[in-house]
Amino acid sequence: MKPPVHDASARQHSGEPSSGLGPNGGRKDRLRNRDPAGLDGEISELVDRSTQELRRAWRTLHHTGPPLGLSRDLIIRGLADKLEQRAHGGPSRALQRRLRILAGEFEKGALSFDPGIVLKTGATLVRQWRGRTRTVLVREDGFEYEGRRYRSLTVIAEQITGAHWSGPRFFGVSKRARAS
Repeated sequence: MKPPVHDASARQHSGEPSSGLGPNGGRKDRLRNRDPAGLDGEISELVDRSTQELRRAWRTLHHTGPPLGLSRDLIIRGLADKLEQRAHGGPSRALQRRLRILAGEFEKGALSFDPGIVLKTGATLVRQWRGRTRTVLVREDGFEYEGRRYRSLTVIAEQITGAHWSGPRFFGVSKRARAS
């Protein structure tokens, strides 16, 4: 058992042990931790905490209790993930959107998920159309064509052709039917 650490800067209410979640107690999820060694230490200390302390820390970080039946190991992993998100930022909006789509498919009862073609941020799509080369840059939050941002390749394809086209198909990024 570790001896108690007395830190004048840490506030403890009603005799409860410190949550170990930094100086703000985890109240500001957007806080960026500039000290990677401090973050590593904070995460490694989670293993030494009691399950009750881990549940308290979960409530502090997630603003709700941990799901019922969640093992101690998964609580520690969830806390470590949340601490890393606070320090380094969370998943991109594009990834969050993709996860929501996959979760929706799961809830509808889809037996398998087809992620389709996932374009990497920074990729360039090039298409010749009526003697002119068209270039689209894949961005984290959509696409860029001729200095303007778009959420959809289809809108860009329609702008180029003047007719309704599937954007992924127009730029050649749709899947081809497999020969059986």
